[in-house]
Amino acid sequence: MGGAARDAGAFPWGPAAATGIGSMPGEDAREAARIVTGTLDALPFLPELPARGPGADMIGRTAGMLAELYAHVEPSGWRISDRPGRDTRRARGWLREDLDAFEEFTQGFAGAVKVSAVGPWTLAAALERRNGEAMLGDPGACRDLAGSLAEGLRGQLADVRRRVPAARLVLQLDEPSLPAVLLGRVATASGYRTYRAVDRVVVEETLRGLVAVADGDPVVVHCCASGVPFGLLRRAGATAISFDAARITERDDEAIGEAVEGGTGLFAGVLPTVGATEGALSDPAGTVSGVRTLWRRLGLSPGLLAESVTVTPACGLAGASPAYARAALAHCVRAARSLADNPE
Repeated sequence: MGGAARDAGAFPWGPAAATGIGSMPGEDAREAARIVTGTLDALPFLPELPARGPGADMIGRTAGMLAELYAHVEPSGWRISDRPGRDTRRARGWLREDLDAFEEFTQGFAGAVKVSAVGPWTLAAALERRNGEAMLGDPGACRDLAGSLAEGLRGQLADVRRRVPAARLVLQLDEPSLPAVLLGRVATASGYRTYRAVDRVVVEETLRGLVAVADGDPVVVHCCASGVPFGLLRRAGATAISFDAARITERDDEAIGEAVEGGTGLFAGVLPTVGATEGALSDPAGTVSGVRTLWRRLGLSPGLLAESVTVTPACGLAGASPAYARAALAHCVRAARSLADNPE
């Protein structure tokens, strides 16, 4: 496979970049923002702190962004409501707290910053209708949800642009359930059956509509499951695709190669979110050795490696210790630099 990717420097985060996925441990928004902005100079991200409880989790946080749709917590998860209640107010309050802290630590910052929300299909698989079944089982409900999410995201992105006016905004859509949605593997409320697979054309068109909300700013789609649909995400307009590198197999090679040659960036999750040994965190080059192997297997130019690949942990760091989370982000920065220093 040969060919050229997009020109160097076309990604606003630049070459040899590192970032995190979204979640961090603990409950202190200022401390999380301080760590993220102090460690990641190329692409800091707005942290999520799910340890605070419902409303700070990824589903609840995004549910709080929805326009004219509301949700509350049931024992089974988040369920659509008729009106905003305590859970919606709590989710919005924590998001404001996170944004206030992030704004404080990004004053004057003129680089790229990343904010995230759950994508329409993972959200549809997680949010329940009033009967307890997922919105995924109702095509009309899915369309309404995608429209509400799009409108809510417009407001959210506008708020971030006001708060960090010199920065270039990057939107991340989290879609860990996307492969299961495409394959019809999302379980119903009873657990005895699954929802019908959603047509790939519908999935792609819906994602394209959410990508358009960014109004020309880059959009990264994150999927930490196996079976990432690289081609579908590329066609939907994703600027970059974020994935767990440990789940990639040679069956993904062709789609990854086409994505890179078409100018799509890769956010390679190369570091375990918990449990990496001290030795692993002392070998940045070893952490990205699998990425180099993939590059050679695809026959791509070594000179494109640091330009096309951003280094991340495999997924969010909410389950890690604070010390490990700090060390993991710093290690990703060193690993990204090693790709530039030694791409072969």
